[in-house]
Amino acid sequence: MMEEKRNPLCNTCSFTDIRPIMMDLPYPPIQVRERNPAYANLLSMDYCGSVSELSAITQYINNENRLSGKNCSIARTLLGIAMAEMIHLQKLGELIALLGGTVDFVARQQNGRQKLWTPEYLTIPENVRNMLQADIKAEHGAINQYRMHMNMIKDHDVNAVLARIIKDEEYHIMLLQALLKECVK
Repeated sequence: MMEEKRNPLCNTCSFTDIRPIMMDLPYPPIQVRERNPAYANLLSMDYCGSVSELSAITQYINNENRLSGKNCSIARTLLGIAMAEMIHLQKLGELIALLGGTVDFVARQQNGRQKLWTPEYLTIPENVRNMLQADIKAEHGAINQYRMHMNMIKDHDVNAVLARIIKDEEYHIMLLQALLKECVK
């Protein structure tokens, strides 16, 4: 049997069947008790701050792109996680708008400072092991920030959505840790 020649300029990793990787649980309704721009500003940090869904999406996609020709299995997992993070971004955007905030890729801090999202927020390591470790660290950071914001937000509807997002982030950590163990073997 003839060996099939692989074109080094062609990616053989297929992404056609990738779905968001998330907990199989419904999200609570996207609603708020009342308009509250201060809460919207807190969520803007989750949306596009240094520790945010936009940063997570961009970091996962970058890692997936760099791994797709080398490690298809991990690349596919990272793309599925990125897709779940996109859903989180969309839900946060809806909440921000309902709370009376602006969705414009500007994180608004409590002290009045504003910071436009930048790729400087990303960690772009060169090897798979460090990529996975950076992704795990980012997921932990997101969970901690969501919990801090939940303590500051006195709106059960908003906090229910954040609690549901945390469940996905915890699931992502579990998957990433399993991938990291495989890399160590």
